[in-house]
Parts: sequence; C-alpha cells; structure tokens
Amino acid sequence: MVANSSYMLLFPVLVCLLKSFNLCEADPTDGFTSVPLTQANFELQRPYNVPLEERYSYENGIHKMWVYADDKPHDPNSRTQPRTEIRIKGLDYSSGVWQFEGYGFVPNGTSGVTISQIHGASSGATTLILRIYDGNMRYYSGDLVDNGLYDKWFRLNVIHDVDGGKVTVYVNGVQKYSTKDKGPGDLYFKCGVYAAPANISYYMESRWRDIKIYKKSK
Repeated sequence: MVANSSYMLLFPVLVCLLKSFNLCEADPTDGFTSVPLTQANFELQRPYNVPLEERYSYENGIHKMWVYADDKPHDPNSRTQPRTEIRIKGLDYSSGVWQFEGYGFVPNGTSGVTISQIHGASSGATTLILRIYDGNMRYYSGDLVDNGLYDKWFRLNVIHDVDGGKVTVYVNGVQKYSTKDKGPGDLYFKCGVYAAPANISYYMESRWRDIKIYKKSK
C-alpha cells in the first residue's frame, strides 16, 4: 500500500518533468474556448446536378462525403473541380486565433484530393490546403505534412493565428507542420473532398466526425 502511494505521488512529478524537457506536447486546444456549433453552421456543397444524398450521408455521427472525377462543380457558373464539402458557415473570421478540429478518415485509393482547407486570403483563394496523395498528407501538392493515413481515423487540428500570420497543423495531437499564412481576408474552414487540379483518383471519399471550432481566449 505504501509503494502504491509513492507511485501516485511520483506520477504528477514525472508528467511535469516530461513537459519541461518537451518529451510530451500540450494538447493543441489548450488555451482555446470551444465555439458552439449547430446544424446551421454546416453548409454542404456538392455537384450541382445531383441530389445531396448521392454524394453525402450522415450516420452515427459520421459525415461521409464522396465525389467522382467527372462530376460537375458545385455551381453551374463555376469552373472549379468537383467537390463535396462541409463549409463552416456563420463563423467567418478576419483576425484573432482560430482552430479547426475534426477526426478524419480517408479510404485506400482516394488520392489527389483536398480534405481540409482554410478558404480566403489577401491574395489567392485559400490560406491552407491539405491534400491526400497515396495516403500521405501534403501542404497543397508540395511539403509533406504526415504519411500513412489511409484506412485509419486521425485527429486533425489546424490553428490559424491571423494577427501573427501563421498556420500550424497537428495530427493526432502532434505538431506536424507550420507555415506563414497568406494575409488576412474573409476566412473560414472547410473539410470533405475537393479534387486537386491533377493526378486525382476517379473516386474520392473522406469521413469526418466530432468537428469543432475553437477561438483563442484573450
């Protein structure tokens, strides 16, 4: 009994030591406040000529989105690639520190597709694009963010410090990537499937659950 009590006393000391030597990381949501979400905050975009249920389903808390390479864009007047995405509506931002959190799943075979993005920038359409190529997550089509993500749930956290001009990406609670942003603008988060300009699979799918938005407490 004395030994067990000693271990219990030593455990918080060990945790503090690990943190002091950066051997474990703080949770990316530390210091943030969760922003309440309702169904009204989830705007769905899909090919304009098909019913929603043919490209999206929601069951047991999981948003499943899929699209085909020869699908139409989300709007008849758009020349963009096909997509089925959730656009976080009503929480556009232009300053402060904001965070997207969600658990994503990408099945084997889906490739050349954006699964998460920050839309808006002072120049260009987006601040951040996270794409899956052959199971690896990349910043746009370039820098490797993480690998081996097929057929498993992963926790994605994206922090955008607008005033500091910085975007940071965490996968499963571990910082994987950081970069300068592209200036302020009308900014908002999206997730789902949005075909890349080239090198895409015919069928693209991602699933999302436990989507949350956080804002940095002042």
